[in-house]
Amino acid sequence: MSGRDRTAEGAGRRGFIDRYSAVLITAAAAMWAVDTFFRPALVSEGLSASQIVLGETLIISLCFIPVARRVARELRRASWRTWLVLAAIGVGPQAFATVLFTKSLTFAYSPGLSHQASLGITSEVYLLYFLQPVFGAVLAWIFLRERRRPVFWPLAAVALGGAALIAFSTNVAAPQVQLLAAGYVLGAVLLWAAGTVLGRYALTGISFASTSAMRFVLALPVLLVLMLTDPAAGGFGKYAPGQIPTFLGIALIPGLIAMVLYYRALSSTPASVSSFAELGYPAALFLIYTLPPHLVWRFGGFGLQLNPWMVVGAVMLVAAVVTLNYLMRRDVVRAPRPSVLRLVADRSSG
Repeated sequence: MSGRDRTAEGAGRRGFIDRYSAVLITAAAAMWAVDTFFRPALVSEGLSASQIVLGETLIISLCFIPVARRVARELRRASWRTWLVLAAIGVGPQAFATVLFTKSLTFAYSPGLSHQASLGITSEVYLLYFLQPVFGAVLAWIFLRERRRPVFWPLAAVALGGAALIAFSTNVAAPQVQLLAAGYVLGAVLLWAAGTVLGRYALTGISFASTSAMRFVLALPVLLVLMLTDPAAGGFGKYAPGQIPTFLGIALIPGLIAMVLYYRALSSTPASVSSFAELGYPAALFLIYTLPPHLVWRFGGFGLQLNPWMVVGAVMLVAAVVTLNYLMRRDVVRAPRPSVLRLVADRSSG
C-alpha cells in the first residue's frame, strides 16, 4: 500500500469532529459570545470580576464529577510537563485572563453611563480581541514549531478581514476605551492566545475531557485567593439565590459545552489554524448586538442595524475557515509534536 493510500485510509477512519475540527472551533467560539447574555447582568448587580469568574468556574468544575474517576486515572499517568502545562492553563487563560476580561467590562456597565457610551466602550473592548490570532500564530511558531505554507496567510487574512468587517461596519460613535480597560483586555487576549498553544500541547498527552476539567479545577484555588484579597469583592456577601439562573447560563453554555467542544476539536487542529478559527467569537458577538435589546438580558443586545457588510464579513469568515479546514488535510500547517517544554528541560538539566 502506497503512502497516499495509507493517508486516504486513515482519513476515512477519522470521525466527524476530526474532519471538521476547524469549523467546530469556530462554532465553539461563537458559543462563547452567548457570554454577553449573562456576564454583563452579573456585573450590573455589583459582583466583582473575581466573584463572577469564581462562581462560573465552580459550577463548571462540579459538572466534571461524573468523569472524575476517569480523569484521575489519566492524570496519574501524565508527565510532569503535562501537569505544568495544565496548571499554566488554569492559572493564566482561565483565572487571570477571564478576571481581566470581566474587569474590562465593568467600565462599560458603570452606573449612569449612557446606552451609546456603553455600546462604544464594549465594542472597542471586544475589538481588541482581534489581536488574539496574531498572538496565537506567533506563539505557535515559537513554541510548537508550527510552520505555515504560503497559502495559509491569504486565508488567515480573509478570516481576519471578515471578522473585522462585521465589527467595524457598526460605525459606533462613542468615547474611546479607557486606557485601563484596554490594558485589562489586552492582557486577557495574550493569555488566551497562550492558552490555545498550551492546550494544543496538553492534548498530545491527555484527552480533551481531562484537559477541559483541569482547566477549571486548577483555576479554583487561584480564583478563591483573588476573590478573598479583592477589596471590591466583599467576600461571599454579594452572592444571592436570584443570581443562580444567570450563573448556570454562563457556566453551561459558553463555559462547559463550548469549552469541551473546543478542546475536542483543538486535538485535531494546529494552533495556528485554531487561532483564526476562534474569530467566530467576536464575529458572533457583533451579530448578537443586532438583536433587539428587549429580546435578551438588559445589556445583552444593543439593537444595532444589521447591514450588508456584516453579512459579507460573516461569509468571508466562514469561507476562510472552511477552506483552512479542507487544506489541513494537505498540511497547510506543518505541526510536529510539541516539544518545547522538553527542550527547555533538557537545556536546564544540561
